[in-house]
Amino acid sequence: MVYGLVRRFFCHARKRAVKNPLFIVTHNPQTLQGMSENPLRRRGSEMIEHILHTPSNTPVVRLKMEGLEHIQVLAKLEYMNPTGSVKDRAASFLIEKLLRQREINQDTVLIESTSGNFGIALSAYCRYYGLKFHCVIDSNISSENEMLIRMMDPTVHKVTERDATGGYLLNRIKKVCELKESIPNSYWVNQYQNPYNAEAYYQTLGNEICDTVDSVDYVFLGVSSGGTITGVSQKVKERFPNAKIVAVDIVGSVIFGGQPRKRFIPGIGSSMIPNILSSAKIDEVVMIDEWTTIAMCHELYLKHSLFAGGSSGSVYAAIKQYFTDNKSIRSANAVFILADRGERYMNTIYNHNWVRNFEENHLEQEIKA
Repeated sequence: MVYGLVRRFFCHARKRAVKNPLFIVTHNPQTLQGMSENPLRRRGSEMIEHILHTPSNTPVVRLKMEGLEHIQVLAKLEYMNPTGSVKDRAASFLIEKLLRQREINQDTVLIESTSGNFGIALSAYCRYYGLKFHCVIDSNISSENEMLIRMMDPTVHKVTERDATGGYLLNRIKKVCELKESIPNSYWVNQYQNPYNAEAYYQTLGNEICDTVDSVDYVFLGVSSGGTITGVSQKVKERFPNAKIVAVDIVGSVIFGGQPRKRFIPGIGSSMIPNILSSAKIDEVVMIDEWTTIAMCHELYLKHSLFAGGSSGSVYAAIKQYFTDNKSIRSANAVFILADRGERYMNTIYNHNWVRNFEENHLEQEIKA
């Protein structure tokens, strides 16, 4: 079944490309038809001075999911932020607050470890504000993300040696610490611990979710560095105390006590437990494997015309699993975010050869396990 979805994706994509080689993937406006209440609030067109001024008010789309007709599943399209991911919110908020409070100045060198999206966002906003940026990435970064980061011309440090957990994060952090020691007037953004990271999502994304949906019953969020779920959970619980926050993690991540394992899809999971999560208000955790993540990314595109990145597939899978397992829930509003764009995974999740190789490796791991 899973491989069938993947094959259908590639067949569908080829047909679309033949009809129009430059087709653009968009969400289907018919998705909103038949809703008793429309959660979207229309805004008139407005003039803006710069695209980076607009990391806010991303659209919300209702998904009609087979077998979950009693659940109103609402997807917030965070990939429509200026640089293509939810991380724009943290990058813009952090830099503006640090400058406003004079914790950094124009000569400060920012340093951060990233698997891709935060590096893209920080590169763009540092360039906009005229700040120097040292970006620490690793070999697991997608070629698309690395290209986008390097185009903004920060100083890039690429970690190629895996750490004891089989990932790269611990060695990236080690490199960040070395840079912090050697570069005068430097500031480590530290998305895993910086309270401004969570505050960014509390003030922006959390507020938008609460203002858009009349009653929030469930929020499903993928977890990696922890800032998004920490800030959003605090705001949602403040406005809707009975809402449940469901964290979604990937098999091979250690965040919620799992065994470390080599992972291939960036943007979800971690090789360490982020300190910032100590302030998160999480009710339940759903674990999803990477093969299911790939299949659900393809399903999001095929069934809903939503072309999203890896973590979106994980969270979508978690929603299906959660409400299938909890049949006693007769109605609910469930919100999740599509954190980044599918184009950044064209050489991995949406690449036929990569998926085939991943399937073979996945089967080998299952046999060894």
